[in-house]
Amino acid sequence: MAKHKTPLLDQLESGPWPSFVSDIKQEAEARAKNEKGLDYQIPVDCPDDLLGVLEMSYTDGETHWKHGGIVGVFGYGGGVIGRYCDQPEMFPGVAHFHTVRVAQPNGKWYSTKLLRDLMDIWDLRGSGLTNMHGATGDIVFLGTTTPQLEEIFFELTHNLDIDLGGSGSNLRTPASCMGMSRCEYACYDSQELCYNLTMEFQDELHRPAFPYKFKFKFDACPNGCVAAIARSDLSFIGTWKDGIRINQEAVAAYVGGEIAPNAGAHAGRDWGAFDIQKEVVDLCPSGCISYDGKLTIDNKECVRCMHCINTMPRALKIGEETGCSILCGAKAPILDGPQMGSLLIPFIEVNKDDDFQDIKDVVENVWDWWMEEGKNRERIGETMKRLGLAALINAVGVDVDARHVQEPRHNPYIFWKAEDVDGGWERDINDFRKRHQR
Repeated sequence: MAKHKTPLLDQLESGPWPSFVSDIKQEAEARAKNEKGLDYQIPVDCPDDLLGVLEMSYTDGETHWKHGGIVGVFGYGGGVIGRYCDQPEMFPGVAHFHTVRVAQPNGKWYSTKLLRDLMDIWDLRGSGLTNMHGATGDIVFLGTTTPQLEEIFFELTHNLDIDLGGSGSNLRTPASCMGMSRCEYACYDSQELCYNLTMEFQDELHRPAFPYKFKFKFDACPNGCVAAIARSDLSFIGTWKDGIRINQEAVAAYVGGEIAPNAGAHAGRDWGAFDIQKEVVDLCPSGCISYDGKLTIDNKECVRCMHCINTMPRALKIGEETGCSILCGAKAPILDGPQMGSLLIPFIEVNKDDDFQDIKDVVENVWDWWMEEGKNRERIGETMKRLGLAALINAVGVDVDARHVQEPRHNPYIFWKAEDVDGGWERDINDFRKRHQR
């Protein structure tokens, strides 16, 4: 039987959707019965006390969690978020309630054995409550005590070959889509690049030294299944340089109704005959597609939105000269609203043969600039907003490109530095001064 009355939390179970309150109650009941016969290493009433402290927070209109200082595992500065309740006598089960971030498998490819092994660790040494997954992608173990941290870390790293994820002012756990392991649209091997950079930047991942957090995310194509463009400080989005490949026979089959269009195919309803003008040509955002019995794409105007390819996947394919675009500065803060990534490098080859060195050089140049110019707790997107994208472009050593321009400038005045015009401006000023001195 539950220790705490939770009338406010109970209301969260009354709607049509699944509730986290029900999940916590289920875990509390399972621990009370202990049908697995486990020798729990943290208080058995941990989930029950969690409900109690949350109910109190709703009643009081304020949190009852406090920051009790830094807590972690030996040698790591990140991966564990310390949580302490400010009412430990009332809720002893959550006096300590630390969160452990665990690096997710690449592309979130799990085996059932791995999932069971993870849950066995957490049933014994934690609250049994998890978040699959956190905003960055980590497996999140919710709630354990300080003495269990080293034990959990040992079992993860030695028995399951899994590391902790990132937390604090460091590189957060990189995340990728399934890429070439599953997707025909993949323009580069997102899983391979994600894994390589994760291993390369271990020090930045585990030992916070940045002005604030920094996230990598890898989308193998512009469909953006991990939404890298909106959720990461440096996003790698697959693209191509040449034209979209067209199979005119397959286009005719779509138009003639021999092939069903992919869009809406699983909606469980009859969408009627396929209208290529209405459903493809008119929906092209840059107006680069036309159809007059033959499909034509003006590829220099194509913005890689993927709509036409997604709608007619058997007729249209991505180009053959593939790589990725690198965007920088996305974030989703509460106060000043979300900010999308800005294009830093329009196209770069993703070359496994040189261990992705060209991409690593870009990453390190970006970090050097941000660590020099960034303020404490300032994301790189905020540094860019404060100093301008041009400052980052210069620091990274990227050639200026028209695609860096978001919109035409409104101010007609241009201010040059003397060194920008090979001393010519300075020479003209000196000549002007000499004439006026006479």
